[in-house]
Amino acid sequence: MADFKIIMPKMGESVQEAIITRWLKQPGEVVEEDDVLLEIATDKVDSEIPSPVAGILSEILFPEGAKVPVGEVIAIINLEGSAAEISNKSSDEINVSSKEHQVNAVLTGVPDEKHIKSTSSGRFYSPLVKSIARKENITLEELESLKGTGRNGRVKKEDILSYLKERSKKIVPAVEKETLKNIGSPQVKISLMPGDEIIEMDRIRKMIAEHMVLSKQTSAHVTNFIEADVTSLVLWREKVKDEFLKREKQKLTFMPVFIEAVAKALKEYPGVNASVDGDKIIIRKNINIGIAVALPTGNLIVPVIRNADQKNLLGLTAEMNRLAEEARSNKLEPDDIQGGTFTITNFGTFRNTAGTPVINQPQVAILATGMIEKKPAVIETPTGDAIAIRHKMVLSLSYDHRIIDGALGGAFLRHIADILESFDMNREI
Repeated sequence: MADFKIIMPKMGESVQEAIITRWLKQPGEVVEEDDVLLEIATDKVDSEIPSPVAGILSEILFPEGAKVPVGEVIAIINLEGSAAEISNKSSDEINVSSKEHQVNAVLTGVPDEKHIKSTSSGRFYSPLVKSIARKENITLEELESLKGTGRNGRVKKEDILSYLKERSKKIVPAVEKETLKNIGSPQVKISLMPGDEIIEMDRIRKMIAEHMVLSKQTSAHVTNFIEADVTSLVLWREKVKDEFLKREKQKLTFMPVFIEAVAKALKEYPGVNASVDGDKIIIRKNINIGIAVALPTGNLIVPVIRNADQKNLLGLTAEMNRLAEEARSNKLEPDDIQGGTFTITNFGTFRNTAGTPVINQPQVAILATGMIEKKPAVIETPTGDAIAIRHKMVLSLSYDHRIIDGALGGAFLRHIADILESFDMNREI
C-alpha cells in the first residue's frame, strides 16, 4: 500500500511551529476522509487537523505536547486499497483547506513502516510510547516492568501516562519537594507543606508565563500613571447606550472610546507605535491595537483590531465585540491575534483602580485602564473654585525605556487623558 505523510500545517504568515495538544486517532485505527486526526495550537489558537484521505493511521511521529516545526511530518496513513482510490486528486501533493487550517498530505507511493525493535524480552513498543518514554526519561527497565492493557500485553499510551502519574506521586514527598524549575527563570527550591496541592499548568498558562518572563527580560519596564476626569464620557454613554443596543443589537462599553483615543494618540506620537530589533527602532506604519480578553478558563488572550485609526466608533465597537465573543468561544482565527502594535488591558473590569501591565512583545508599550468611580474634585467655575462629584479613572502606561524616555511616555499618556476628558457629550454614534 502507498502511504500519505501528514505534515504540520502553516497556521499564519509568522507562525513557524505548533504544539500537538491532542491526538484523536491512534495507530492501527481506521480513518475516514475528513475525520479529525489531531488538535494543534499556535500561541493561543487551537485548530483541528482532518485527514485528507481514508486509510489506516499507521504511525504517529510526535506525542501530545510536542512542539513541531511547520512542514515536519507528524503522522503516516496507509491508504486502503490501491492508489487508484485517490485518482481524483490532481497531483501527488494534496492541499486540504478548512476554516482554521491547511493540511499538506504527500503521496510517497512507497511503504514507510518504521517498527520499533523489540527488547530482550521480545516486547514491542509503539513509536508514541517510545517517544513519551524518551521525553519523560523512562528507562528501558521501567518500560519492561509496565503492565500493558493492549493486545498481547502491549503497552498503550494510557498505560505509560498512568505510570507517570503514579511515579510523580512517589517523587514528590508529602512535606518537601526537591527542586522545581520555574518557567524561564533560575531553579528555585520549593518547600511543600502538608495538604498543599500541586496543579499542572495548562498549555496556555505555560505560554503566558514564558511570554511574561521574556518581556521582563527583554524590555526595561517603566510605568507612568495619570488620573483622568471622564465625566462627559460617562454621561454620554449613559445617554446613548440603550438606543444603541436597540438599534445595533450590540452593547456599548467604554473600551471602543479608549481604543479610539489611543489610536489618535499613536498618530501624534508614532515613537510609541514601534518595536526594537537589536539596535534598530522599527516605527510601525499600521496602528493595530490588541485588546486583552479574559477567558472563562482564567487565561488571557489578545485579539487585534487592525487599522484602528481608520475605523469610526461604530466600527470599533462592532469589531471589538466580535473579537471578544470569538475569543471566549475559542473561535478566533490565527490572524486575529497577530500583528498588534500596541495593547490595551482593562483592569477596571475587575474593579481595580490601577496596575502596572507587562509589555506585550515585540511592542514597546501597553495601556491599562482602571475602574471609573465617583470622586469629589475641585473644579473651576465662573464664580470661583467649587467641589463637585466627578467620574474619574486612572490610566497607567508601561513602556520600554530602551527607546521611550519619560518625556515621550508622559506626553503620550497625557494626550490620551486629554482626548478622553474633552469627549463631546453631544456626539452621535
